[in-house]
Amino acid sequence: MPRPLGELEDAVMTRVWKWNRPVTVREVLEDLQQERSIAYTTVMTVLDNLHQKGWVRREAEGRAYRYEAVSTRAAYSAALMNEAWSQSDNPAAALVAFFGMMSPQQREALSDAVRMVESHENPASPASPANQANPENRANPDGPDRVAGR
Repeated sequence: MPRPLGELEDAVMTRVWKWNRPVTVREVLEDLQQERSIAYTTVMTVLDNLHQKGWVRREAEGRAYRYEAVSTRAAYSAALMNEAWSQSDNPAAALVAFFGMMSPQQREALSDAVRMVESHENPASPASPANQANPENRANPDGPDRVAGR
């Protein structure tokens, strides 16, 4: 389980995740300086620490490094939620309480996520109403993977 990121680590990782490409210390520094006064060496140390902790990988480019996230922010958030939930002596009650704290938009996002997981666990058969709604499937009784002439 990942330990929660510190405030500055989170600020740095937020940029690395948002940009979704290898970044330099200078790029992160310049963006952070729009919000706060911070030294180049501080950002360099934070990125080095994140590398040592396994959050980013780095590749040398001249005398500097480019850093890239090892996983996504969504994976990090999911691991934190899983850890918090699994530490409860009553996980069902914890989940109900968590659901109660959610906004309507968050509840809808959770419902959408549950539907996505359930659809992957129960893939629709070619004859299912969901697949029949797709015009390509109706015209093609062999299913969505079979296209006429292929």
